[in-house]
Amino acid sequence: MNLILLGPPGAGKGTQAKRLEDAYGLIQLSTGDMLRAAVASGSEIGQKAKEIMERGELVSDEIMIAMIRDRIQQPDCVHGFILDGFPRTTVQAEVLDAMLANMDVKIDHVIEMTVDDAALVERITGRYSCAKCGAGYHDKYQQPETDGVCDKCGSTEFSRRKDDKAETVTSRLQAYHAQTAPLLPYYKAKGVLKAVDGMADIDEVTSQIELVLEAA
Repeated sequence: MNLILLGPPGAGKGTQAKRLEDAYGLIQLSTGDMLRAAVASGSEIGQKAKEIMERGELVSDEIMIAMIRDRIQQPDCVHGFILDGFPRTTVQAEVLDAMLANMDVKIDHVIEMTVDDAALVERITGRYSCAKCGAGYHDKYQQPETDGVCDKCGSTEFSRRKDDKAETVTSRLQAYHAQTAPLLPYYKAKGVLKAVDGMADIDEVTSQIELVLEAA
């Protein structure tokens, strides 16, 4: 079973992908992770990607597709994969479909995690973590039992990600919607698109996704 997860940063794709990995034996394929792995491996594709990134340019669709093709042929992908972060445009989707068709592989489900932008901004901008052990907290939804003291390690030092500022999150959401909007009718026309409520409780989102997969 091969899946694509669509959703903006903070929608919970990583959390759900991990659960799908554990439940169905799938492998999450993050384009960022694949790029770093390819560069570290010193492969021909990795060397090309490294040169491009060092020039401050975006890695081409051709290289991304080549990396995905190589990755899904690895033994750990025998039960299927979850694409996270690719495709982002209809052109990429078309090239991906063509590559998979040549391998006699298909995408079984495209799951869109729908979000409320304002609520998502609040969810992301309120996040912070323990600077020592990394335990996660939130200004509104998950504060330490003792104010200013980490529940897990007792540290009193906390940090926030620089890209969790409201302006940055709003800009990333706008970019996501602009890029991804055309993908929805593309995959809907293929009969593989389903939407789940990405703002629901984590367990509820998991249940919605499982219903999609098990209804097939």
